[in-house]
Amino acid sequence: MNVLETIKAFDEFLEKEGLTFEAILIGGAALNIMNIISRETIDVDCLTPKIPEIIFNAAAKFRLAHPELSLTKNWLNNGPESLIRELNPGWENRCHDIFKGKAIHFKSLGRIDLIKSKIFAYCDRQTDLQDCIALNPTNEELQEAFLWVKDRDANPHWPSYVEKQFLIFKEKLKQHKNE
Repeated sequence: MNVLETIKAFDEFLEKEGLTFEAILIGGAALNIMNIISRETIDVDCLTPKIPEIIFNAAAKFRLAHPELSLTKNWLNNGPESLIRELNPGWENRCHDIFKGKAIHFKSLGRIDLIKSKIFAYCDRQTDLQDCIALNPTNEELQEAFLWVKDRDANPHWPSYVEKQFLIFKEKLKQHKNE
């Protein structure tokens, strides 16, 4: 999906329906809206709040009204909401606006929290490496993220696994910067 095109169209749709929606986004959709990445994504991950039923219903109605957008059934979701328990205190105060329409107001995590969440996703799923590279973290941000990510799983092998993934990531990031 073209995220910004979809969000703008959904904003108009919600306005016509007399609805408003505010949320904090993470993932590829947030990075796309912020012009950090340009790849398409299949969904819009809302960290918080829990998406109200009326907005879920509106998203389903919007999807059916716009087949040209090729939206998946759960294109708007709360998939990553469990991350809230993991974020450092004060994360809400570091959020910033990324989209303000007539009916939609989206924010995203602050830079360091976004870096941590994307690197955690990379270590957990092995699918977010290019997004991590696009964030272009500094050495200080990488160190902070490493310390945070290695404590996110109770598996005794997780810290050494994370260390290996960070070495791979650092090498790929270095290569990217030299291109």
